[in-house]
Amino acid sequence: MLIHPWDAAADEAEWRAWLAGRDFGQLAVNGLDGEPPFVQPVHFAYDPAPGARGEALLHLARPNPLWAALEASPRVTLSIVDDYAFVPGPWHALPDQPTEHGTPTSYYAAVQLLAVAHVLDDPQEKAELLRRQLGHFQPDGGTAPVLPGEAPFGRMLPGIRGVRLEVTDVRAKFKFGGNKPEEVQHRVTGLLAERAAPRDAGARAQQLRRLGAGGRPAGA
Repeated sequence: MLIHPWDAAADEAEWRAWLAGRDFGQLAVNGLDGEPPFVQPVHFAYDPAPGARGEALLHLARPNPLWAALEASPRVTLSIVDDYAFVPGPWHALPDQPTEHGTPTSYYAAVQLLAVAHVLDDPQEKAELLRRQLGHFQPDGGTAPVLPGEAPFGRMLPGIRGVRLEVTDVRAKFKFGGNKPEEVQHRVTGLLAERAAPRDAGARAQQLRRLGAGGRPAGA
């Protein structure tokens, strides 16, 4: 992922705060013997505490075809993208340009967690992983405890495998026109509000947040 200086996270706190509100992404695993990579959409629970970069917890069905590839090459990437919007060319024209000279572009935020995957098959470890995931996704409870060998979920545990992603590095990008003059950026925030397409509010909020925090200087 190309990250220009004006798109980079200001600091670690910025990407951590953005990631804290997101828990669905795509797990990319190297293919076997020259085959294309596996890309698995998946819910995950990110825990920022363990290690320097934290860990992400997920589980997949045992028949999933990616297991052999994951065990052969456990270095993976979990990619999370949100707050994206298409920005028409005229919106991005510089103040001294004709509007038709503006360049269309995409706005988005993206965090990529580079990690080492640890596959969990022990029933107790899988049950603990599921309890941690449920604690994230269902903090109010309402689901019976996951206990190996006990109803209702004990008999289902053999049908899944857990994955603990030990995060080793993070790539973060916030592409919201940070290389444009503030006049242009504010023009775009207003036009996003007017258009009000399904994902425009998220992109607008990120752009305003970056502007409020000082953003990135044009051409930095």
